[in-house]
Amino acid sequence: MMPRQLTFDLPARPAQGRGDFFVSPSNAAAMGAIETWQDWPNRKLVVAGDEGTGKTHLTHVWAGLSGAVVMPATALDSTDIAALAGRSVAVEGADVIAGDRAREEALFHLHNLVLAEGGALLITARKAPARWGLSLPDLASRMEATTLARLDPPDDMLLSVVLVKLFDDRQITVTPTLITYLVPRMTRSLSAAAELVEELDRAALAENRAVTRSLAAHVLEKFEAGEA
Repeated sequence: MMPRQLTFDLPARPAQGRGDFFVSPSNAAAMGAIETWQDWPNRKLVVAGDEGTGKTHLTHVWAGLSGAVVMPATALDSTDIAALAGRSVAVEGADVIAGDRAREEALFHLHNLVLAEGGALLITARKAPARWGLSLPDLASRMEATTLARLDPPDDMLLSVVLVKLFDDRQITVTPTLITYLVPRMTRSLSAAAELVEELDRAALAENRAVTRSLAAHVLEKFEAGEA
């Protein structure tokens, strides 16, 4: 019997530069807004999209363009807001702080300070501000008055390109037919694409075989069963 191959689960460092962001109809409008950030009305923008649509990648593209500080909304109440005066700031996942008075107040003060000092403010969330359920009226009014850019779920073209890039990053050669097999059967998110490629790589190494359609079918079944 052939000995089972040892596998090493090495974390992959995601590439989050502009050159690694693939533009398709699902994200073109949002990318356009990021690239023209100096023209934002009142120097602020909200980017809304479901999990796995590329909000974090887009945030880091903007940080590279603007020199902005990037922070999670959950860290707002433990951040020295005054120290961010004169900086541009990106706040990720702002909708999760709805109902948390301390964090809502911190975002309100950050909003006012950044804009008063000439900086720009990028906010990301899963939904438009009107659907966050904010309890602080002054914050709610400011967020709802902010220009909104939406990220739609990735289309077939984007998923195909991302899958090819993820396989290539792992030095795995796959056929176009494998990509066309995976795209309509996988969860439609960029994070799901990364998880799928990682699991296919792990399975191929463990079984000492190539990434084929039969292996892909097996891995997809595991994902559907919640075993991956």
